[in-house]
Amino acid sequence: QVQLVESGGGLVQAGGSLRLSCEASGRTFSSYAMGWFRQAPGKERVFVAGISWSGGLTTYADSVKGRFTISRDNAKNTMYLQMNSLKPEDTAVYYCARHSDYVPSNGPDRYDYWGQGTQVTVSS
Repeated sequence: QVQLVESGGGLVQAGGSLRLSCEASGRTFSSYAMGWFRQAPGKERVFVAGISWSGGLTTYADSVKGRFTISRDNAKNTMYLQMNSLKPEDTAVYYCARHSDYVPSNGPDRYDYWGQGTQVTVSS
Protein backbone atom coordinates (compact mmCIF):
# COMPACT_ATOMS: atom_id res chain seq x y z
CA GLN A 1 0.00 0.00 0.00
CA VAL A 2 1.29 3.46 -0.92
CA GLN A 3 0.52 6.51 1.13
CA LEU A 4 1.15 10.05 -0.07
CA VAL A 5 1.19 13.01 2.31
CA GLU A 6 1.32 16.59 1.05
CA SER A 7 2.56 19.54 3.07
CA GLY A 8 3.62 23.14 2.57
CA GLY A 9 0.35 24.76 1.62
CA GLY A 10 -0.83 28.01 3.13
CA LEU A 11 -1.86 31.59 2.57
CA VAL A 12 0.41 33.83 0.51
CA GLN A 13 0.09 37.19 -1.21
CA ALA A 14 0.10 37.45 -4.99
CA GLY A 15 3.66 37.41 -6.28
CA GLY A 16 4.84 35.26 -3.41
CA SER A 17 6.21 31.73 -3.31
CA LEU A 18 5.44 28.41 -1.68
CA ARG A 19 7.06 24.98 -1.85
CA LEU A 20 4.86 21.94 -1.60
CA SER A 21 6.20 18.55 -0.57
CA CYS A 22 4.77 15.09 -1.11
CA GLU A 23 6.24 12.29 0.98
CA ALA A 24 5.56 8.74 -0.10
CA SER A 25 5.61 5.56 1.92
CA GLY A 26 6.86 2.29 0.48
CA ARG A 27 9.95 1.18 -1.38
CA THR A 28 8.70 1.68 -4.93
CA PHE A 29 8.63 5.47 -5.07
CA SER A 30 11.59 5.71 -7.40
CA SER A 31 10.06 3.31 -9.94
CA TYR A 32 7.12 5.49 -10.90
CA ALA A 33 6.35 8.89 -12.35
CA MET A 34 4.60 11.36 -10.09
CA GLY A 35 2.34 14.32 -10.62
CA TRP A 36 0.72 17.34 -9.04
CA PHE A 37 -2.92 18.24 -9.65
CA ARG A 38 -5.10 21.01 -8.27
CA GLN A 39 -8.78 21.55 -7.75
CA ALA A 40 -10.37 24.95 -7.25
CA PRO A 41 -13.82 25.30 -5.66
CA GLY A 42 -16.54 24.23 -8.07
CA LYS A 43 -14.05 23.11 -10.71
CA GLU A 44 -12.59 19.84 -11.91
CA ARG A 45 -9.25 18.52 -10.75
CA VAL A 46 -6.62 19.52 -13.32
CA PHE A 47 -3.06 18.57 -14.07
CA VAL A 48 -0.33 20.94 -12.89
CA ALA A 49 2.98 19.16 -13.39
CA GLY A 50 4.47 15.70 -13.81
CA ILE A 51 7.90 14.14 -13.41
CA SER A 52 9.37 10.86 -14.61
CA TRP A 53 10.75 8.19 -12.29
CA SER A 54 14.30 9.54 -12.56
CA GLY A 55 13.41 13.21 -12.63
CA GLY A 56 14.85 13.54 -16.12
CA LEU A 57 11.54 14.36 -17.77
CA THR A 58 9.16 17.03 -16.53
CA THR A 59 5.95 18.40 -17.99
CA TYR A 60 3.78 21.36 -17.01
CA ALA A 61 0.37 22.83 -17.64
CA ASP A 62 0.60 25.98 -19.75
CA SER A 63 -0.87 28.01 -16.90
CA VAL A 64 2.14 27.34 -14.64
CA LYS A 65 5.04 27.09 -17.09
CA GLY A 66 7.89 29.34 -16.11
CA ARG A 67 6.51 29.84 -12.59
CA PHE A 68 6.35 26.34 -11.08
CA THR A 69 9.10 23.73 -10.87
CA ILE A 70 8.56 20.07 -10.08
CA SER A 71 11.37 17.96 -8.66
CA ARG A 72 11.93 14.79 -6.70
CA ASP A 73 14.45 13.25 -4.32
CA ASN A 74 14.19 9.48 -4.60
CA ALA A 75 16.52 8.94 -1.66
CA LYS A 76 13.98 10.76 0.52
CA ASN A 77 10.86 9.36 -1.19
CA THR A 78 9.75 12.96 -1.66
CA MET A 79 8.49 15.09 -4.53
CA TYR A 80 8.35 18.87 -4.53
CA LEU A 81 6.53 21.68 -6.28
CA GLN A 82 8.22 25.07 -6.10
CA MET A 83 5.64 27.74 -6.88
CA ASN A 84 6.81 31.26 -7.65
CA SER A 85 5.01 34.39 -8.83
CA LEU A 86 1.79 33.04 -7.43
CA LYS A 87 -1.50 34.45 -8.68
CA PRO A 88 -4.98 34.45 -7.11
CA GLU A 89 -6.06 31.98 -9.79
CA ASP A 90 -3.56 29.47 -8.39
CA THR A 91 -5.79 29.15 -5.32
CA ALA A 92 -6.82 25.51 -5.03
CA VAL A 93 -6.33 22.29 -3.14
CA TYR A 94 -3.14 20.71 -4.47
CA TYR A 95 -2.85 16.92 -4.70
CA CYS A 96 0.11 14.73 -5.38
CA ALA A 97 -0.37 11.44 -7.15
CA ARG A 98 1.65 8.40 -8.19
CA HIS A 99 1.48 7.39 -11.84
CA SER A 100 1.12 3.76 -12.86
CA ASP A 101 4.05 4.05 -15.29
CA TYR A 102 7.55 5.56 -15.24
CA VAL A 103 6.70 8.61 -17.37
CA PRO A 104 3.97 11.11 -16.48
CA SER A 105 0.77 11.92 -18.36
CA ASN A 106 -1.65 14.81 -18.11
CA GLY A 107 -4.85 12.95 -17.36
CA PRO A 108 -5.77 11.77 -13.88
CA ASP A 109 -6.87 8.30 -15.01
CA ARG A 110 -3.33 6.84 -15.10
CA TYR A 111 -2.56 7.93 -11.52
CA ASP A 112 -3.35 5.19 -9.05
CA TYR A 113 -2.53 6.64 -5.64
CA TRP A 114 -3.49 10.09 -4.36
CA GLY A 115 -2.73 12.20 -1.33
CA GLN A 116 -5.30 14.03 0.78
CA GLY A 117 -4.40 17.44 -0.60
CA THR A 118 -3.05 20.69 0.79
CA GLN A 119 -4.76 24.07 0.50
CA VAL A 120 -3.01 26.92 -1.28
CA THR A 121 -4.64 30.33 -1.06
CA VAL A 122 -3.24 33.33 -2.92
CA SER A 123 -4.61 36.71 -1.90
CA SER A 124 -4.68 39.70 -4.25
